Amino acid sequence: QVQLVESGGGLVQAGGSLRLSCAASGGTFSNYAMGWFRQGPGKERDFVACISWSGGFTDYTDFVKARFTISRDNAKNTVYLQMNGLKPEDTAVYYCAARSGPPSQRARDYGYWGQGTQVTVSS
Repeated sequence: QVQLVESGGGLVQAGGSLRLSCAASGGTFSNYAMGWFRQGPGKERDFVACISWSGGFTDYTDFVKARFTISRDNAKNTVYLQMNGLKPEDTAVYYCAARSGPPSQRARDYGYWGQGTQVTVSS
């Protein structure tokens, strides 16, 4: 079983930056593809980014391309989401997720989830 704990959320002004971290425990981290998803108020949980076990493959939703960067450090059992150029529309609870398979944009493909971290972007 993999446990995931997100951190790094907070309140930031539009145009600012945040780096989210997701620390994994209880499993062999390098066996898992990782994803970041977000859920805004009254909205469904949407895909943000994903990364393969090696870090050699990444994928992003169009809305965050060129602004967000997903990365991982398998030695630290941690995946990151660097968010630059934040917009009020990025306000959401951000979740990291793990799956023992190739990276996916579909939330239902992930078996392990963190509790989420709130990101609020003020205009």
